[in-house]
Amino acid sequence: MDKGASNPRHIAIILDGNGRYAKKYGLLRQQGHKAGADNVEEMGDIFIAKGIEYMTVYAFSTENWKRSEDEVTYLMALMKRYLSKNKVDALRKGIRIRVIGDRSGLSEDLRRLIVSMEEDTKEMKKLNLTFAINYGGRDEILRASKKLAERAKEGLDLKTVDEAYFSSLLDTSDIPDPDLLIRTSGEERISNFLLWQIAYAEMYFTDKYWPEFTEEDLDLAIDSYRHRERRFGARKED
Repeated sequence: MDKGASNPRHIAIILDGNGRYAKKYGLLRQQGHKAGADNVEEMGDIFIAKGIEYMTVYAFSTENWKRSEDEVTYLMALMKRYLSKNKVDALRKGIRIRVIGDRSGLSEDLRRLIVSMEEDTKEMKKLNLTFAINYGGRDEILRASKKLAERAKEGLDLKTVDEAYFSSLLDTSDIPDPDLLIRTSGEERISNFLLWQIAYAEMYFTDKYWPEFTEEDLDLAIDSYRHRERRFGARKED
C-alpha cells in the first residue's frame, strides 16, 4: 500500500474561478483570465521546486465554445500570447510544453505555435507542462475509438486490444496518469476532464479561486494526498 510515501508525480488541475475572482475584485472577466494565466506560470515554478514532474491544466474545454464570442476570442488570444511569451522561459527553466485536445478546432496560427513550442521544448526534463485546449474527455475517448475502428479495418485483431493499447491511442499516450486531481473555486465536478486517466486519481477540491491558489494551498492538497491509502481496487489488509 502506498500511504504518505511521497509527493504525487503528476497533478492535474481544473483551473476554475477566474471569472468569479474578477467579479470579487471588481475586475473585467478578461483580467480574471489574465490573472489565472499568470498563476499557471507561477505554479509551474513551484512544481519544479517541489520536484513534481507533470502538471496538466484544463485551459479550454470543448464546451467553452458556448461562452460569448468576445470571451472566446480573448481566451484564444491569451493562449497565443502565453505560449509565445513563455518560450524563452520554458527553455531556461527546463519545461516541456505539450497540448492535448482536438487541434482541428483551433486556428491555424495557434496550431503552428503549438507545434513550434512542442518541438522546441521536447528535450526539457524538469517539468512536463500540458495544456488541455479544445479538450473534452468524452471527445478524446471518441477520437481514440475511431482510431481503433480504423485499425480494425486494416486488420488489427481486437482480441489483442487491452487497456494499455487503448491508452496509447489517447492524447496522453506518453504521459503517466494523474495521481492527484485538484479543482478550484468550490465546484466538485470532473467536468469532462481526463475521464479515462483519472480512474484511480485522488481528488482534492478547494474553495479558492484559481488566481488565488497559492503554494500553501498546493501544500494542503499534497498533504491530503499523502495521507490517503491508494489501494487501486485491492482489499485493505487487516
